[in-house]
Amino acid sequence: MGAGVSDWRLARAVSQTGQLGVVSGTALAAILARRLQVGDPDGRMRHALEHFPVPGVAAKILADYFIPGGKLENVPFKLTPMPALRPGADYVALTVAANFVEVFLAKEGHAGLVGINFLEKIQFPTLPSVFGAMLAGVDYVLMGAGIPRAIPGVLDRFARGEATELKIDIVGVAPGEDFLSTFSPAEFCGGQAPTLKRPLFLGIVASATLAITLARKSSGQVNGFVIEGETAGGHNAPPRGPLQLNAEGEPIYGPRDVVDLEKIRELGLPFWLAGSYGAVGKLAEARSQGAAGIQVGTAFAFCEESGIDPRIKQQVFELSRAGKLRVFTDPLASPTGFPFKVVQLPGTLADTKNVPLRKRLCDLGYLRHAYRKADGSTGYRCPAEPVDDYVRKGGTVEETLGRECVCNGLVSTIGLAQLSKEKVFDLPLVTAGNEAAHVAKFLQPGRNSYTAADVIQLLIGKVEKPAA
Repeated sequence: MGAGVSDWRLARAVSQTGQLGVVSGTALAAILARRLQVGDPDGRMRHALEHFPVPGVAAKILADYFIPGGKLENVPFKLTPMPALRPGADYVALTVAANFVEVFLAKEGHAGLVGINFLEKIQFPTLPSVFGAMLAGVDYVLMGAGIPRAIPGVLDRFARGEATELKIDIVGVAPGEDFLSTFSPAEFCGGQAPTLKRPLFLGIVASATLAITLARKSSGQVNGFVIEGETAGGHNAPPRGPLQLNAEGEPIYGPRDVVDLEKIRELGLPFWLAGSYGAVGKLAEARSQGAAGIQVGTAFAFCEESGIDPRIKQQVFELSRAGKLRVFTDPLASPTGFPFKVVQLPGTLADTKNVPLRKRLCDLGYLRHAYRKADGSTGYRCPAEPVDDYVRKGGTVEETLGRECVCNGLVSTIGLAQLSKEKVFDLPLVTAGNEAAHVAKFLQPGRNSYTAADVIQLLIGKVEKPAA
């Protein structure tokens, strides 16, 4: 669900219907900082920060980023520190607090379940992000875009109040050499680590092989899986075998990419099916195959409670009504190297021939790559940064071709676009699954929007509210 699309409001709305509401854990530190800089108009960020349990953290964040009444539109956002192997204390605190805020608000005032979704590809903020979500009592942690074998063990150790470490993928490491991210709950909390609830862990996978690997070789208990097909939004798993493109330039998926559900069922763990399951009858279809249920993203991405800029939602509805909305599986756009779904909309990064672009720049840094320098230290590069900079750091020109600044594009999609030195706003980059072409079906006659409860009502035929 991008960054800030499945925000606390959407997760809360879904959770209040009796379903599992999931917040996106991507770039929350930058999102919190920008929400505060636009003045936190409804006061919800400050409300949540008042409940942050570690003294002094909230006051420091407010002093650094909160602007009463909001910044002027022609003034750029103050940037947050870049994620790194050895981040500074301010970045760690902001990351912990941002994840706490999102989960706290999603869970406040009801007894429904709330989860948070992280990407294995974004490793530097993982430990403080997970800890912040657990401080707020998150019920589930979901993770995909890689093989998150270490995360179940991280949840176990944080639940016991123990310090933990996470091996970071570094390009060019020597044999036997490890680079580790570390986090100590006791140190962060001023000496006494809290005992926390251990959330359930769901791995997001696109193959039975990966599910088996996670179930058998993870550092702790895996509690289930989300089985995601290639029509889902966001990052998709690459096709198995050599990459081949169709006439439109999209990756070709074949029989080898169809998940063997029989092998999934043999694991004896619950699983949910995802990727074009946001339609009437799909829940029954999934259950007939042994699934516990379905994961739906795209239908919720354009509902009233989602974080997407309302103007973008209306663009999507108009094109969907006209049968002209297209989602392109871009094999190059994401710096991760994974295929990435991009909704083709005028005025966004999908329409670069007709709109002004800022110069290439990496200033949020969530998807940049870490590499080992000759002296053994860690360097950082992003295929979407200036080409000369990337090549100077050891990358190749070929790796930069077609890359987009996904970090800024996703944050722009939720109305928090940065203003460049050239006075150009970052363009939105809208991601959604193939079902985005049909989201107008959720609109009732005479209405220009729909709610999360409307989606659930259509998909399951009823809305069950949890006990208070």
